[in-house]
Amino acid sequence: EVVWHALARMNAGASFYIVGRDPAGIKSEGSDLYEPDDGKMVLNSAPGLEGIEILPFKQVGIDKTTGKMNFFDPSRPADFNFVSGTKMRQFARSNTDPPEGFMAPSGWKVLVEYYQSLK
Repeated sequence: EVVWHALARMNAGASFYIVGRDPAGIKSEGSDLYEPDDGKMVLNSAPGLEGIEILPFKQVGIDKTTGKMNFFDPSRPADFNFVSGTKMRQFARSNTDPPEGFMAPSGWKVLVEYYQSLK
């Protein structure tokens, strides 16, 4: 699926593709079906993608020591709070503020207004 997504974007004219962690989002028995970096690994070895630059997305979270978003540091995992896209949308739909440092208040207001308008 991640290869198909990259090819589709390349064929539509994209010159790069940002691959995140678990790009397909598939679960099996409640757990992620793929390891977090499997998409990046597959794309780097897939033929036919020479026309597109693969940009791996690093894992980010709220760094509790600074109160801001930061790249995850595996040497101090307890210092990070992660908010998935699913959780972010749930917060916005229910007009619940996300954890401090997740997003600028003005940006959060735009998301909340959008998700509230879908009701």
